Amino acid sequence: MRFGGLLGSIGDKLKDETDMGPMITEGEAKRVEEWVGEAVGMGARVLCGGGREGTLMEPTVLEDVPEEARIHKDEVFGPTVNLYPVDDMDEAIGKANSLPFGLHAAVFTKDVNLAFRAAYALECGGVMINDSTDYRLDSMPFGGVRNSGLGREGIRFSLQEMTEPKTICFNLD
Repeated sequence: MRFGGLLGSIGDKLKDETDMGPMITEGEAKRVEEWVGEAVGMGARVLCGGGREGTLMEPTVLEDVPEEARIHKDEVFGPTVNLYPVDDMDEAIGKANSLPFGLHAAVFTKDVNLAFRAAYALECGGVMINDSTDYRLDSMPFGGVRNSGLGREGIRFSLQEMTEPKTICFNLD
């Protein structure tokens, strides 16, 4: 296992030096490993990572992932990223919006106009500019669109779910 170095420190999530902790269960880590293996079997190339030890799955970078691969067409919920060549931002947005999911997106650019254009055009629940899609504050609404969920999580939305609003109308005529 190559845990550490280029991939950061992978391991005990309670240690300060850990960059990435374990997946929720070993079964989920195995599922991600299987999806990576399936994509590789279909022609994808692993540029970095791909290994698994128990619940620890290495952050994995893939390229040449076929559209038929589960890791392309389904939400993986694992430490993977697929790289796709595009000619321009319109093509990138089109590819992102072509999937039936839309939880979060990340855009890395120094061009603030391009960032805003992408943020408004991407069909997803949140767009992070120059940061990872796992960036989150408790005060931010969290959720996706289409097959990535319905509604939002967060303090305001949780409070609404835990209250029973009542409308009372008086006609004093």
